[in-house]
Amino acid sequence: MTQPHRQPVSTGELSAALRALLEAGREMQASMASRLRVGENDLLAMNEVVRASDLGPVELGRRLGITSASATVLVSRLESAGHLERRRHDADGRRITLHPTPSALAGVLHALQPLLSALATIGEELEEDERRVVLNYLDRVSAALHDYAADTGDR
Repeated sequence: MTQPHRQPVSTGELSAALRALLEAGREMQASMASRLRVGENDLLAMNEVVRASDLGPVELGRRLGITSASATVLVSRLESAGHLERRRHDADGRRITLHPTPSALAGVLHALQPLLSALATIGEELEEDERRVVLNYLDRVSAALHDYAADTGDR
């Protein structure tokens, strides 16, 4: 790997790079929704369903910041499109849980494969000490973003 120039990096440059990364993430999300032929809210919903176990329509609505009626419409749309299915909860048969279909998971993996390969290559090109620094930075940035999102600003 070619060594980058070893001049000091300002915090302003780090901030600009982070803003560019966040913007690229938003662009990637829009592209992913387009590739899967779903709306961006549908993609966000599917992401929540994949990440959480035993997620029901009401909880999905809360996570997305939409009403339970809107969540029901969204779930019905995704179910009709073959992206998710509703199942009775194993322990509480009154509860409905949401699950991605195998075809939806396969479609997401197929759509993401070029990006995942590119990211793996970038990671492999880094030296071990560089990986540690990048991992530490990204972990700390993620924590700061989560903390910001959790803080309601009521002070």
